[in-house]
Formats: sequence, structure tokens, C-alpha cells
Amino acid sequence: MASPKSVPVSEARSSAIMAAGTLISRALGFIRSWMLILALGLGSTVADTFVNANNLPNLIFLLVAGGVFNAVLVPQIIKASKAADGGADYISRLLTLGVLVMFTLTAAVTLAAPWVMQLTTSGYSPQQLALATVFAFWCLPQIFFYGLYALLTQVLNAHGAFGPAMWAPIVNNIVAIAGLGMFVWIFGANRTNPHSLDNWTGAHTFFIAGLSTIGVLVQTALLLLPVIRLRLRLRPAFGWRGVGLGTAARLGAWTLATTAVGQLTFLYVMKIASQPGAERERLREAGDPLWQQIPGNTVLEIASQLYLLPHSIIALSLATVLFNRMTEASQAGDRAGVREALSHGLRTMAVATVFAALALFALAAPLGMFFSGGSASDGVMLAQTLSILALSTPFMSANFMMARVFYAKEDARTPFKIQLWLAILNVVGAFAIQYVPPRYIIFSIASLYTVGNILSVVLSSHYLRKQLGHLDGAHVARSYIRMGYAATGSALVGAVAVGLLGGYRPEGFIWSSNWAALAAIAIIAVPMLVVYFVLLRLFRVTELQDLLRPLLGRLGARVAGAPSPAAAHDGAAAAARARADDENPATAALQIISDDTGIIPRISGQFDPVMYRARPSSARIERVPGRRTFQGPPGQNPHFPED
Repeated sequence: MASPKSVPVSEARSSAIMAAGTLISRALGFIRSWMLILALGLGSTVADTFVNANNLPNLIFLLVAGGVFNAVLVPQIIKASKAADGGADYISRLLTLGVLVMFTLTAAVTLAAPWVMQLTTSGYSPQQLALATVFAFWCLPQIFFYGLYALLTQVLNAHGAFGPAMWAPIVNNIVAIAGLGMFVWIFGANRTNPHSLDNWTGAHTFFIAGLSTIGVLVQTALLLLPVIRLRLRLRPAFGWRGVGLGTAARLGAWTLATTAVGQLTFLYVMKIASQPGAERERLREAGDPLWQQIPGNTVLEIASQLYLLPHSIIALSLATVLFNRMTEASQAGDRAGVREALSHGLRTMAVATVFAALALFALAAPLGMFFSGGSASDGVMLAQTLSILALSTPFMSANFMMARVFYAKEDARTPFKIQLWLAILNVVGAFAIQYVPPRYIIFSIASLYTVGNILSVVLSSHYLRKQLGHLDGAHVARSYIRMGYAATGSALVGAVAVGLLGGYRPEGFIWSSNWAALAAIAIIAVPMLVVYFVLLRLFRVTELQDLLRPLLGRLGARVAGAPSPAAAHDGAAAAARARADDENPATAALQIISDDTGIIPRISGQFDPVMYRARPSSARIERVPGRRTFQGPPGQNPHFPED
């Protein structure tokens, strides 16, 4: 592992590690989701109950501790790691504090599992609530391991060790997939051996919920060895007075507020989303066949994962590159430079997101069937939900790119305002949706998210125009229109192909099995992509080259030793930020905080390790935060004589 004194890991190498780890982790995540549906069924009460319980650890972690970790502890760890001794004493104190906070929080929430499940679900029968509580007892300990993973990841990243945190989630997915595979092998797939509340046992719970938590534990444990190899001599260390946490908390106050508002809103929406599953179970017990036509929150979860994929791979990668350029221009007072970087990002990102929106819409039928667990009726409900979410994909990614401008300008207040407006929309919308017939609740929530994504772009544009004068709107609009024409042509080809393969007929080939649906996706996706590229050339969309260049560079496609223009620009940006930070220490603190935050509306409740993988903004050595912090041999700190 690299030490703070060694040459930093190259841009190309670290980017390649991050990109490869993310892509493999996403692929395994989809296999894990497919295995879960195979084991429990997409439209089953047990699946909905487990998804609710398994989402809670991440939501509670982000609500109570995630914002504190991201906005307060993580920036301090990054700064301390740049000290001559790697910040051993200082990081020991922060890790000790973080572990104690996470352990106390996890213990309290786990003991309160029965009340937590009552607060976060709606309409559950006593039997379903009892199973949800059992799942929660198994899953809620994940909160502790999520927190420890976040802290250890930043210790490694700050010392140039990017690989372990990239690949640990892959092992997590493998453990969970193995557990689901053993479940299917022992108890059978849901299609042939339906699993219900009546025949569920403790052994079933272990393979579903127990191994899910064990996977998170293994993911965290894998980081301990590389941290030990850093030889920082970390140890339990108490006494946190004067270490600068108060200052960091004040700097990150708006970020903490934004996180809290977003997660509280999401918890309320998920409470409403639990209603259809409860109603479906009542209809099933009553022998009413309509129960098969009511989608539950598992349908929303799987549709969300599919919908988020283009954003996770394309928008996040591009925003990481352009954020440095935005920051440099912002610190230089160059509004035109910020505007140009934003325009470039929006247009380049749209090459992928506009196509993804219409491609997901056109391929909704085979995608729905593939992730249905073999049930065509469940596949139809998933396809309908995905169709609603898919068309707002460009808006979600555009909003994320716009948020980078606020953080580059060290403005965390405006994202809070935007999040507040979105929270009002979601709370009011969810309150009204609870009175909709259960069959349409999930579709209505998906529509609510789509409206929220569009509104977020409208609000961000409004605030950005005040700061930048204009947003190069005409240029951006022309590019989006040309890409829209190309994507529409590609989607028409896909729609015709889906029709030829029986996607619009109940007895069609696509609906015959999961594997038929997978074959259809493979057959249709290639010509769609070819048609899209051809039409982009015909419509003279030059942003295609702008998109491929940095992505190929991130995947390590460039010749070793030949830095890409993006990498060179990032190096210049880092130097400029270092000079600015030398003159203004407060700017340095805000810089690191803003580099690792966002206002993406939360759709999926699954923990996303990517948000804790961001590199430090600069490689220069900074003064460790805290007025009285001692960076010397352990046991000789005059400000902490008890050590």
C-alpha cells in the first residue's frame, strides 16, 4: 500500500480500478437481484417484507450517521492522513469515536426493531409484521458495518490505496448470491415451491437475511488487512476535545440538513410503498385472484436498480472529471468557465442518458420478464414501473451534474433548498397516493419520482441562472434534440424487434421464460446501439467523441505514460486548488466536503459503497484540523495526557 510520502497512484490507474470495480459490482448486484426474485418471487409477500427490512439499515445509517460521516469525519480523516506520520493519533481518535457512535446507534435501533418496523410499514398483518421484525433483527446490525466500511475506505483512499474498497463490495455480492443459491438448492425456487408466510421457517431466514448481513460483515472485514498494512499503529484513543470536529460540523451543517431531509422523506414514501404488499396478502388469503395484479415494493426496487444503472456508470464518472474543472473556474471567479464546463457535462452525458431512457422504455418487456422470476404477470408489472421511471433518466443525471456547480462554488445552502422543495413534493404526493387503489400505488410512486426528477432540473436551472447569468441553454437544447431524434429512431427499431419476438402478446416468445427474455435483450440491444451511433453521425452529434474519450481513459485504454487531456486538466485544477487552499484554509475544508456529496433523489434503498470512494481533492500536505491536535509519537500528546 502506498504511504502518504510515496508518489500518488496515477489518475489512469486509480480511475481504471474504480471503473472496473464498479462495473463488476453492478453486474453482480443485478445477478443478486435476479437470484432473490428466483428464490422468493417478484410479487410475493415474503420478498416485499425482506426488501423493506433489508433497506432499513442503509436508510437509518444515512439518516442518523451517514451525513455526519460524509460531512464531518471523512474530511478530517483525509486531512489528517496527509500529515508526516499519516495522522496516526488523530485518525485513531476519529475511528474510536466513529466506532462508538455506530455501535451505540446499531444496538439501540436493533433492540427497537419491533417499533421501527411498525413506524416504517403500513397495513401489515400481525403475521407479516412478525416476519418483518425477524428480518430486521438479522439486517439492522448492518448499520455498524456500513459505518466502519465508510471510515476504513477513506483511510485507505487518503493513503493512495484504492483497490480494496473497490473490490470488497464484490465479495459481499458473492456471499449473498451464494446464500440465495443455497436457498434455491435446498428449498426450491418460488415458481415451483411457493414460499409464503405460512411455510416460512428460521432456516429460510438465515439463508436470505443472515447471509445478506454476513456479506456486509465480510465486505468490511476485508478492509482491515490493508489498513493494518499501512502501519499507522491505529489503536483505541479517547479524548476528542480540540480536534476540530466542531468546526467541521459547522462547515457541513447544510450538507447534514440536506441528507436528513432526503432520508426522512424517503422513509415516509417507503412506508406508503409497503401498503400494496399488505393488501395483496389479504386478497390472496381471501382467494381473490386480483392479488396477482398488485405490484409491491420489490417491483419498485428492481425497476429502480435498472433505472439507476446508466446514471451510476456514466454520470458519476463524468461528474468526477468535470468537478475539478468547475472548481478551478469557480475559485478564479470565471463564470464563463463554470458555464462551459456545465454545458459540456450536460451535453456529453446526454449521449448516454437520452439513449438509456428510450432503450429502457423499448426493452421494458424483456427486462421485466427476465427479472420476474418466471412469472409473466409479475414481469408485466415490472415493465410498467420501469417504463414510468425510464423516461426521466436524463433529468436525474442532469440534476446531479448541476449540483456539482453548487458544490464547486462552495454553496451547500442551495442544494438544501432544492432538497426541501423535493421533500415537500414527495411528502404531499405520497400522502395523496395512500388513498389510491392498491393496484396503482407503486405506479403512482414511480410517477412521483419522475416528476421529482423533472422538478429538480427546473429548480437547479433557476438557481444556477441567478449565479451564472445563463446556462448556454440554446446549445444544450440543440444537442438534446438531436440526440432525442437519434434515440427515438433507435427505440423504434427496438420496439419493432420486441413486437416481432412477441413482446406485445401474452403468448409471445419473450414471455415464455426468463432465458427467452434474456436472449431477446441480447438480440435487440446490439442493433439498437448500432442504429443510434449511425444516427448520431447523421445528425452530427459531436458529443459522442467527448463521451468516449474520458470513459476510455478511465478504463485504462490509453497508452501507459500518455496522460489524457482530462487527466492533464485535472492536474492543473488540483494545483490551482492547492494554491487557493493555502491562502484560505476554510476553502480547503469545504472543498473536500463538497467533493463527496450530492442531491440525487433516493430511489433504491440499497447501500451504495460508491459514495464513500471519492479521492481526496488534492495531494498536498495540509495542517491537521484542530487547534490543539498533536501529531507525534503515541503517548506523548500534551493535550491528551491520559494517553
